[in-house]
Amino acid sequence: MPASPLPDDDLADSDTDDAASGEHGEKVRSGIQSIEVGFRLLEVLTSEPRAMMLRDLAQRAGMSPAKAHRYLVSFSRLGVVSQDPVSGRYELGGFALQMGLARLARVDGVKLARIALTEFRDRLDQTVGIAVWGNQGPTIVHWMESSHPAKASLKLGDVMPLLGSATGLLFAAYLPRSKTTAMLERELADTRRSPHHGGPRTLDEVDAVLADVREHEAARVEGMLLPTIHAFCMPVFDAVGELALAIVALGQEGSFDIAWGGEIDTALRACARKLSYELGYSPDARDA
Repeated sequence: MPASPLPDDDLADSDTDDAASGEHGEKVRSGIQSIEVGFRLLEVLTSEPRAMMLRDLAQRAGMSPAKAHRYLVSFSRLGVVSQDPVSGRYELGGFALQMGLARLARVDGVKLARIALTEFRDRLDQTVGIAVWGNQGPTIVHWMESSHPAKASLKLGDVMPLLGSATGLLFAAYLPRSKTTAMLERELADTRRSPHHGGPRTLDEVDAVLADVREHEAARVEGMLLPTIHAFCMPVFDAVGELALAIVALGQEGSFDIAWGGEIDTALRACARKLSYELGYSPDARDA
């Protein structure tokens, strides 16, 4: 007598040691499907700013309320989810918080950025770097050149000008003005003494430029610091919405796509957003 087919949930719980072939013949490691299905509930709870009723949570996760309830019972026992005894609404539990804190304590933003930018550099063949805010200002802490290095005499430890570089504009746009005032005033004074300087010459002009950076969520310069060298710089935010570091891509005029929405802008922006996510950032943190 043939065996009866298993219910959907039981089938979802089954796993195997065999590896299926994915696209291009690559081996895909098997897993436990029911865990992946149940995780959709946690994704919804993570993205929602408030606790949710079962029916709404199930709908957002794409499953029936009965099926969602079974997962939520197990998640509640493990402390990953909690339920308000009065309203019946579900929220992330204490253990979810402990997992998040453990992740934040171990994450190294510069290390993650180095890995991500290596892939970016190899895929688009562009010179890339990482900058953080140091004692003297925006400081280059990592640098990787393309196969056709730009004629940029930058090196590790270089401090970038706030008003004359994409990196500096990015930090000036997102850091509190209290951190950048002294440096901005020095650079504006130098600019006023140089009649041929094409950058902003007053604080009002600076504010207009920085507002444009924030509007685009990126800084872009064309031949500002070095003639014929173009650059993009993107912000990477931490879990509380503060600027953690910046990633930059630059290249020679003629071989560097400087357009908003172009290949370099799109790829570097995606890289920055992924890094921000890895550092625990959500847009709500910065809005608050």
